[in-house]
Amino acid sequence: MDDFPTDHLYEFLRAKRSCLTQLRDLSHRQMELIDGGDMTRLLDLLVVKQRMIEQLQRIERALDPFRGDPPEARRWRSAEVKQRCADEAEQCELLLAEVMNREKQGEALLTRRRDEVAHRLQGAHRAAQARQSYLEPPQDGACQLDVSAG
Repeated sequence: MDDFPTDHLYEFLRAKRSCLTQLRDLSHRQMELIDGGDMTRLLDLLVVKQRMIEQLQRIERALDPFRGDPPEARRWRSAEVKQRCADEAEQCELLLAEVMNREKQGEALLTRRRDEVAHRLQGAHRAAQARQSYLEPPQDGACQLDVSAG
């Protein structure tokens, strides 16, 4: 049986689609964790996502030799394989767009959560400062007002 380089192209595209599908699913979970404020699990998920991104980068490097070659110029095992390869490439583009959109949404949600926490911390800090000022004795030379009934 003849070896067709396009068979490898098809397998690389299938691997890329699988990787992008997993990244999409992880992105959905990431949004849930951000929304729920579960930063511990979020960090664990980000480690897994990083591994998936590294795998995607390896697949992209494997695809490099095929870039720039028009599909019509390639030698295909059959028209069916050529069509399946085109379908895989299209699915990869759609998945990548979805993943990128989710990443932007996740970043915006995480920024909003960060700002909310900063606002609450600032309020708590001000409340602590006010409480502390009532607990501290007056400094030297400070006047005290006696408001007792007399």
